[in-house]
Amino acid sequence: MSRRKFLIGVGSLIAGTVLATACKGPVPTPTGTPTIVPGTGLCEGATASKSTDELGARLTSCNDVISYNNFYELSFNKDDVANFAKEFKTSPWSIAVGGLVNKPRTYDMEEILRRFPQEERIYRLRCVEAWSMVIPWQGFPLSRLLREVEPLSQAKYVRFETLFDPNQMPGQILGLLDWPYVEGLRLDEAMHKLTILATGLYGKPLPVQDGAPIRLIVPWKYGFKSIKSIVKIDLVADMPETSWAKENPREYGFYANVNPAVDHPRWSQASERRIGELTRIKTLPFNGYGDEVASLYAGMDLRKFY
Repeated sequence: MSRRKFLIGVGSLIAGTVLATACKGPVPTPTGTPTIVPGTGLCEGATASKSTDELGARLTSCNDVISYNNFYELSFNKDDVANFAKEFKTSPWSIAVGGLVNKPRTYDMEEILRRFPQEERIYRLRCVEAWSMVIPWQGFPLSRLLREVEPLSQAKYVRFETLFDPNQMPGQILGLLDWPYVEGLRLDEAMHKLTILATGLYGKPLPVQDGAPIRLIVPWKYGFKSIKSIVKIDLVADMPETSWAKENPREYGFYANVNPAVDHPRWSQASERRIGELTRIKTLPFNGYGDEVASLYAGMDLRKFY
């Protein structure tokens, strides 16, 4: 199934949401405009240590970051995800970490925040749809969590899974993907210093529409790899079957490294639209992180392993 066909289901989602929320009160009215205005609500008191990333790119405004989102479990309309996020419950929340490890365990969010010191990471986020943002995340290296559970030698990949809860995630009612959403990384990608689990942005807790309470960030890959609202992490021996690659392997590969030389079958990946700016910019290989990560793919044909 292509994303174009997937998005055709937006009308069905709205109708389905009416049924799903009939006992919970009024359905949010889609307006096509952000639900949070600058300087209020989730962006009040937003802070970042710098105004640009290491390449000099300006940070995307907090308001744009929290009001223009892909999160199909909530809505297919980017501008309306925040509407459906308002009643989403992120507490209590736990993450089960297991599979091929010596010390499987379940963490609750309070423990994660205590055990793993949070740090700011200003990263570029490049969507496969050829738009991008620059976001100051708060989080911690995924490698710290994985080392605690002690991966076995047989573990070669890491599989991630999003919450499955159609009562809170009306997009899951439609079954247009094989929910829950699943993503994966090679173990060396997961252990890389740039790969983080994010718990906040702009100095504040992560908003629901951006993947609260905890999400993956892999800045050199297209955004769909950075799975949101994670409840399960497993170390596995074989490459996991991931959601978009399962639905349309021709268009969405497992690796999904940002590559301006390999176009999407339906659009160019040579340039991108930076949200909040007027002109398009050139897309950089590995989203500009090639010096740090290109060696992970030495000898691989990146046109084949896309």
